[in-house]
Amino acid sequence: MVLRILFSPPAEEPASTLRRVRWRPLRRLLIWARWLALRFLALMLALVMFYALVNPPTTWTVVAEATAPRSWTDIDDIAPVMRQSVVAAEDANFCLHWGFDMVEIRRVVASGSSRGASTLTQQTAKNVFLWQGRSWTRKVLETAFTPMIEAFWSKRRILEVYLNVAEFGPGIFGIGAAAREYFGTTPDKLTPVQAARLAAVLPAPKTRSPARASARSRAIADGAATIARDGRADCL
Repeated sequence: MVLRILFSPPAEEPASTLRRVRWRPLRRLLIWARWLALRFLALMLALVMFYALVNPPTTWTVVAEATAPRSWTDIDDIAPVMRQSVVAAEDANFCLHWGFDMVEIRRVVASGSSRGASTLTQQTAKNVFLWQGRSWTRKVLETAFTPMIEAFWSKRRILEVYLNVAEFGPGIFGIGAAAREYFGTTPDKLTPVQAARLAAVLPAPKTRSPARASARSRAIADGAATIARDGRADCL
């Protein structure tokens, strides 16, 4: 009897116990991943709330590429026609959407176009918090930042930040630097023609110039007048 006990094979572990042992490292990994994700989201939210009150001093792109001196311009010191021109050029429904223009997105999808439907809020998220270029990582982060910005910033604040960090030409960032470099004036004194020309370069600031009128700038001037009349610029 004693020998039978000493030399008998060990009893097999129940299948449920083996599964628990096998999944324990994965559960720990998932817990850590969730912990890190929540804290990263909290950091993103803290940055958005901070910049709702404090002007972003610089951005990754400005640090890497800026050549012209730049300074901050308050929204009230930017000519209304400049605000309207940018909205007409980049995001005509800016005052109506919550960060994503679903009407424009559906239109792009239905047409099969490769062009984007990025709103001013999305562009602000990219320009202030992220980096240039195309990648799924950047797009996911941009998508997370966008509703946070809409929740804690006013539309005027979004446009103010956008106009102060947007690139208007090679190395020229911000509406203050753009008005000075191209027209020798200040943002509050920009004319409708000058505003339309500056807004016309925004999709491709490295290859376009506001030095002369174009079909696009003339269309933007008409669009700025249109959204001023029909109420789509009321939030500006």
